[in-house]
Amino acid sequence: MLFKARVEIRLKKGIADPEGANTLKALHLLGFDSVKEVKSVKVFDIMLEGKDEKSARQQVEGMCQRLLTNPVIHLYNIELIKVE
Repeated sequence: MLFKARVEIRLKKGIADPEGANTLKALHLLGFDSVKEVKSVKVFDIMLEGKDEKSARQQVEGMCQRLLTNPVIHLYNIELIKVE
């Protein structure tokens, strides 16, 4: 079975987000004064094969734990969709 996994990775609360802070400053300089906060989020779309949803999710969890995230500073969310 073919699955599409979307992994969203964000910084934990209290971890500095210089990209978000710089984007906020730039938006204010451009006149977008109504913007109060910007947080950067990294997204990976991964196509993978698995015998079922559980095995596909386990594979993506392994990818997150071993490569895609740093558990000290990141939180992540996995959305898994079966591709017809």
